Formats: sequence, C-alpha cells, structure tokens
Amino acid sequence: MTDDYPWEPPLAGTEAEQLVGALNRLRTTFRFKADDLDAAGLNARLGVSTLTLGGLLKHLAAMEDYYSTTKLHGVPMGDPWESTGWTGDDDWEFESAATDAPETLYSLYDGAVDRARSRLADALTRGDLGQPIHAARADGTHANLRRLLCDLLEEYGRHTGHADLLREAIDGRTGEDPPPAWRAKSGSYRMP
Repeated sequence: MTDDYPWEPPLAGTEAEQLVGALNRLRTTFRFKADDLDAAGLNARLGVSTLTLGGLLKHLAAMEDYYSTTKLHGVPMGDPWESTGWTGDDDWEFESAATDAPETLYSLYDGAVDRARSRLADALTRGDLGQPIHAARADGTHANLRRLLCDLLEEYGRHTGHADLLREAIDGRTGEDPPPAWRAKSGSYRMP
C-alpha cells in the first residue's frame, strides 16, 4: 500500500488484513465507478435492465449497515434507514433511488461505509475472524465473522461488475482500479 494507492490490500498481511483490504479495494473501486455524477448519470440504465448506479449506491449502503448491525450483532439498522422507509425489500433501494438527489445517495453510501468500517474494526478488537456473529441458521448454528466478510465481498464483486458496465456506458470511464491518488469528488468518501 502506498499513498497513491491507499485502497490496495497488503501484499502479505494476516487473513483479517487481507479480507478487509480486499473489501476496501472493492469499496473504493465501486465508489470510483459511481463518483461525480449528476442525477441523470446516476439514473442511467443499460438496455432493458432497471439497474442504475444510484440504485447500487443506495443498495450497497443498506447492505453495509445491515451486515454491520443486524447480521453482526442482531440489532436494528437504525437511522438513516428507519427514517427513509427501508423495508428490507430487495427492490426498494433500487426503485427509490430514482427520486433521491445525488448528494443524498453519496451521503448514504459514504456514511454507511464509515459506520461499517468502524463496527468491523471494533469486532476485530474483540476477537479473530472465527468469532461467532448473530446471523445463524434455523438450527441455531451461527456464522462467523469470516463468513460475514466473504458474503460482503461477494456482494461487492457482483455489483462492482455492474458498475463497470454502467459507468462505461455513461461516459466511457473504465479501469479495474481508480487511477493513482484518486479521491472522490462527490460526497465525503474517505480512503481506508
């Protein structure tokens, strides 16, 4: 990791450092793909798909808070979700984002990432990746923190690929990672 690439995972870190580093890299790559767009850009679609970058920003914000509260500790997500009308319905974030201002979408996402990073760091001070979390099967078998991180990595992997296609169609922005020294122009996204 260098100052020009603060999102890059360590070359030889612990398992926790590698997984958290990979997640931060995907978060930053996704944010780069969604950055600095107006309402038209955030609502742009490809073909018959209803997927938009605005919808992805709101969906991933909800997932960040859901994973780091309800799945991790078994507590409600709280605000801002309680005041936005979030119901857990898979389509709500995608549909409601169409009427949200860009500033609102960037704020939801950036705030959720900050909260999730803090909650994850706190959990890692209390134990390793094998520690049980609240999420469990019907038989009472609890998942562990490693599983939560892997599930969140999968969520980001899928949606960062969607963001690649959407952003390229909007203005031609491509690339696997942000360019060296990239910083978000919109919102308050902080580097890992």
